Amino acid sequence: MKRRLALAAVFAVAFVPAAQAEEKVTIDFAYPYSHLFDVTYERILPKFKEQYPHIEVNIRATYESYEDGTNTILREAVSGDLPDVTMQGLNRQAILVEKGIAKSLEPFIAKEADFEKDGYHKAMLDLGTFGGDVHGLPFSVSLPVGYYNMDLMAKAGITELPKTWDDVVENCKALRAAGVENPMFWGWNITGNWFLQALMWSQDTPTMKDGKFNVAGDEGLTAFETMHRIFRECDMKNLEWKAALSSFSVGEIAMMFWSTSALGAVERGQGDFVLKTGPYPGIEGAPKGLPAGGNSAMLVSTSEDPRELEAAWLWLKFITSGEGAADVARTTGYMPPNKAANEIILADFYQQNPNKKTSVDQLPLLRDWQAYPGDNGLAITQIIYDGIESIVVGESDDMMELREELMEEVEELLPAGS
Repeated sequence: MKRRLALAAVFAVAFVPAAQAEEKVTIDFAYPYSHLFDVTYERILPKFKEQYPHIEVNIRATYESYEDGTNTILREAVSGDLPDVTMQGLNRQAILVEKGIAKSLEPFIAKEADFEKDGYHKAMLDLGTFGGDVHGLPFSVSLPVGYYNMDLMAKAGITELPKTWDDVVENCKALRAAGVENPMFWGWNITGNWFLQALMWSQDTPTMKDGKFNVAGDEGLTAFETMHRIFRECDMKNLEWKAALSSFSVGEIAMMFWSTSALGAVERGQGDFVLKTGPYPGIEGAPKGLPAGGNSAMLVSTSEDPRELEAAWLWLKFITSGEGAADVARTTGYMPPNKAANEIILADFYQQNPNKKTSVDQLPLLRDWQAYPGDNGLAITQIIYDGIESIVVGESDDMMELREELMEEVEELLPAGS
């Protein structure tokens, strides 16, 4: 509560020069993951207020996750209580476009002079482009990485970071022998079945193909068997994801595999140990691909007031601009999807922050973070989540049987003829 009150206090402060005084306009804004992004918006808001003192940004309650964010927007669309701007996971944009909730940004972009010079370019805009129109401007991009407590690793005589999941399992054995009670956490419970997709893309195979849940082949079975092995042979504890991040931060876990997005939060809570990040391990070698995580800013306002819509656009554009995107990198572990931020504002940043450079070095591996098509996409996410959890808690050991069960359940929820 104190944290939210402090954040609200920062957001409320504004200096309004008389020459710039205009009639106030208020916009509503909602974003996910307060523990990651509160500090980011604490930096961005004062800069925005200095430039646009007549615009008040009302921050709504934060979304618990990307799934929660999408569910919330779908409910608010029915109740008529949508915010003006919402941050949504890159894999959850399509459903809001399909349902007519997210507005095209093309009318606003058309009025901007030299829009691409602000750092946007086709590769970035494609992430939020549907039917030829931009509906979302990417705010942050992440990739999975390894987090390592080098003090605990040294205690077990481990001097090299693991390159494969076989290496991880061997490290787990060495760490346990050295008295480390919890050697590893693998982020199976991260949003959007992201780590299942990471195992599939590591084999250069999409999780969804031609509208089907694409795990029937050898790659799918390998993905499930890899999860089973690291859960069992590392004797991984079934930690809720916030508890896992906290446990690693205070020095209780030796190896954690998670999104680079949490690096800022981990560093802020870090205990007295040497932290090092490393490339995400592969199955038989380096991964052939990895899914892009992150979120984008979408205009979902139902206002017909041109001033409010213009204010919402100014906020949306500002937070995804070069300076706004740079603050994402400074305060989190996300990479800014903005050329101006990476090439100009952050020119020396990654050399000075090598733990944040790990994900940048993996950018050539970036692949789509896929969503499940149709109205049941969120339900499918939950079914797969429950299936993976059954491995974690020891309920499922036959991976071929589990795969078949999940394929059958998912198939029933996919759109007919997809």
